[in-house]
Amino acid sequence: MPRCRRRVHSRSRTRSRTRSRTRSRSDSRHSSQYEHKSIRRKKLDSYDIDYYKQSYSNERAQRSRMHERGTSAERRYKRSHRRSPSSGSSRHRERHRKHRQQPHQQRRSRSHSHSPRRQRQPSYSSQSSRAPSIEDDEDGHLIYRHGDVLQDRYKILATLGEGTFGKVVKIKDLQNDHVMALKIIKNVEKYREAAKLEINALGKIAEKDPDGKHLCVKMLDWFDYHGHMCIAFEMLGLSVFDFLKDNSYQPYTLEQVRHMAYQLCYSVKFLHDNKLTHTDLKPENILFVDSDYDVAYNNKKKRDVRRVKNTDVRLIDFGSATFDNEHHSTIVSTRHYRAPEVILELGWAQPCDVWSIGCIIFELYLGITLFQTHDNREHLAMMERILGVIPYRMARKSKTKYFYHGKLDWDEKSSAGRYVRENCKPLFRYQTLDDDDHRQLFDLISRMLEYEPTQRITLGEAMRHRFFDKIPAHKRLGADRERSHSLSSTLEIQGTCQTCTRSGED
Repeated sequence: MPRCRRRVHSRSRTRSRTRSRTRSRSDSRHSSQYEHKSIRRKKLDSYDIDYYKQSYSNERAQRSRMHERGTSAERRYKRSHRRSPSSGSSRHRERHRKHRQQPHQQRRSRSHSHSPRRQRQPSYSSQSSRAPSIEDDEDGHLIYRHGDVLQDRYKILATLGEGTFGKVVKIKDLQNDHVMALKIIKNVEKYREAAKLEINALGKIAEKDPDGKHLCVKMLDWFDYHGHMCIAFEMLGLSVFDFLKDNSYQPYTLEQVRHMAYQLCYSVKFLHDNKLTHTDLKPENILFVDSDYDVAYNNKKKRDVRRVKNTDVRLIDFGSATFDNEHHSTIVSTRHYRAPEVILELGWAQPCDVWSIGCIIFELYLGITLFQTHDNREHLAMMERILGVIPYRMARKSKTKYFYHGKLDWDEKSSAGRYVRENCKPLFRYQTLDDDDHRQLFDLISRMLEYEPTQRITLGEAMRHRFFDKIPAHKRLGADRERSHSLSSTLEIQGTCQTCTRSGED
């Protein structure tokens, strides 16, 4: 056979083999993607032991089925809403029959126009807004677009953020022309119940502190929007975490850390004094009142860094806040800020908030997370590397399987052991400068990170710690401000008397 003809045949065979290999490769790629997704889901399930650990997969399947079907009332509502808010079923059927009789081209041209529902303006006719459609996505989030008006009052302007609970949007109150933040909870039972608990906690806080003097975010309104609990708050700036992230994780200055830590202790102390534990303190839940900043050049980093102008903060997210007389879940707090008594399932109370604050202050000071892990045993190993050995009493009392004869069951020679050894060091070795201010800061952090909850510093004691002595009088809060004023007055009187004595004018 001539060489050229053989070459043609071989080329055609090569093409067919290439096509078959491509198909098999694509099939294997699809299967590997599904396997990768399932493996990733398993990893997430094994790592994530936060609030809603139990029966997650069953609840998710049930939630998706309920979401697809909805309750009978919701199905009736959606059917009627798709027709028109004012039309009956017979009128809808007549309209549908006439619509089908129209020529295709005419129907197509009309399909691009707004429905009567969208053309109808709300009661605030001066605003260019529209009524939203009531639909949820597969995860239970409310589907909305900018310009939608909820409750014929709140116009959605922008999306501010998203979390496991739902979304936060920027809204405008059309009644009083006021801009607020609206938290729209997923249409999922467990998040709906958590939102009701948050509303209850915020209501109790408002009763005790109507003027918001204790730096907890103010709830302005709440309502149930077709299964979505919605809570309106005062408009605030970025969280201290988001500012840190946007600033390439450049830490805050010591004076900024001092003021933010002082406010955090003051705010959470108010909760503790009213028999309430926040249980989810983290940098994401501390918001600046105003996150405007200046830009300064950092000689050490050889680049510009942001410096927030105003370090006034507010505490948010009371969805997991628990009163002393309420049921205490076994696991609380976000992983990196979780106290050892919670991990060891020994029970918890207000001291678990103090541990979280210690972790937060460290993160604000250095720009890094103190306990960067997603595994309980590794978390405990990090604690021992940074803070010393876990007390024998706590190890023996815990019913978890992390200890053997009172000692942490941990292989230091494993890859995880090397990771902990290389990335963690004793707490005071993280101190960047060896002066009195930095020593006092780390003394406060170390007292907040005491293993035994009963030996951990209280927030009342923390407010009197020497690290906060340099808080200016105009930045002090509540009784602390009155005490500082009386102290400064006493010092002024003493100084005047000493001057008079020296000058002979007693």
